[in-house]
Amino acid sequence: MIPQKYAHILFAFFLSGMMSLIITAIATLRTSGLTDGFVGIWLGAWVPGWAVAFPAVLVVAPVTRRIVAALTR
Repeated sequence: MIPQKYAHILFAFFLSGMMSLIITAIATLRTSGLTDGFVGIWLGAWVPGWAVAFPAVLVVAPVTRRIVAALTR
């Protein structure tokens, strides 16, 4: 089992994976359509997208938390 102190990293890992999977599917579908080889093209876009999304979530999440805290009571 993974220690609780790494929960934020695990959260970012799964969040970035799922979000980039959805976004690259939409972008790939819009650009290439539902053609033969769609899944390969999609996964080819998703892997580098996830490689960018994961560290981005790690950096952006704390900033987002501060913004939300400032805007809420």
